[in-house]
Amino acid sequence: MSKILVAMSGGVDSTVTAYKLKERGHTIEGVYMKLHNDEISHKENIRKVKKVAEFLGIKYHVLDIKSRFEEFVYMPFIEQYKLGFTPNPCALCNRNIKFGALIEFAKEQGMDKLATGHYVQVVDGFIKEAVDKSKDQSYFLANVKKENLKLVTFPLGEMYKTDVKEFASKIEILKEFATQKESSEICFVDTTYLDILKDHMDVDRPGNVLNTKGEVVGEHKGYMHYTIGKRRGFSVKGALTPHYVTATNPQTNEITVGDKEDLRVKEFFVKELNMFEDLVDFECSVKIRYRSPKSACRVTIEEDGAKIRLKDSVEGLAAGQMAVFYRDDIVLGCGWIV
Repeated sequence: MSKILVAMSGGVDSTVTAYKLKERGHTIEGVYMKLHNDEISHKENIRKVKKVAEFLGIKYHVLDIKSRFEEFVYMPFIEQYKLGFTPNPCALCNRNIKFGALIEFAKEQGMDKLATGHYVQVVDGFIKEAVDKSKDQSYFLANVKKENLKLVTFPLGEMYKTDVKEFASKIEILKEFATQKESSEICFVDTTYLDILKDHMDVDRPGNVLNTKGEVVGEHKGYMHYTIGKRRGFSVKGALTPHYVTATNPQTNEITVGDKEDLRVKEFFVKELNMFEDLVDFECSVKIRYRSPKSACRVTIEEDGAKIRLKDSVEGLAAGQMAVFYRDDIVLGCGWIV
């Protein structure tokens, strides 16, 4: 049996993870991370973590790593939007915080492994999709350092979400967790990302809308209001058909719009590769965002990144998102779209 540190958020997934590992005979401790300044949320979440820890008879820690989170996740999120990118803070958090700082903490506490409530599996040193494809989080973990995969375990990777909730509902002290509302995808965003950006910059700066020829055809509210593929919130004079954002220009505060066909891309480049297998030129499938289907492609690794050539074009490719490479249900690696 192993000594396992369990990341506990106060939610049903991490709670069932802790329960399952204790049930299997492992020596476990819990840890709650303070990542942002919402002390009201922290108080309520810690109450739940304490409740579970007392029920399981385990020790739990409260780890305040707000400064590290701000450096590696929160501020990069702000800076990416300033540059006109569409950031992916969860992928940054998984690499630097949950499977970075937290693994360091686990080692300091003399633990063998770290466990979280993610729906994903690790098999033979590779990230593998969860059994529950509707909840699979392999995309978000594709940027985790390869050497850290041997130090993590994901008990929920072999379970369905419905079974997790049903399991919790049958244990009296866990019923509260089975019925509570799911947490938001981005922990520091309560409503929309614009509310966060408003604390750091003026997001409401009207500017020009351009067509694909570079001609001014309308007005918009400020480039930060728009991500690739958005079709509302701007004007196009005389438009008879839907228009979609195809590009943003932070320097000039302009956005470019076109029809649906203008969103289609068949070739793109990624940088800052994180590979789990030594490959140079290979065929696989790729996801360009979390909810996108996989697309067949050829990946050619180059000195400063990789070129991806798609078999069929995709819509809405956004700089700042991750492209994750798969062989069937195994993650081969990833890179950041530029």
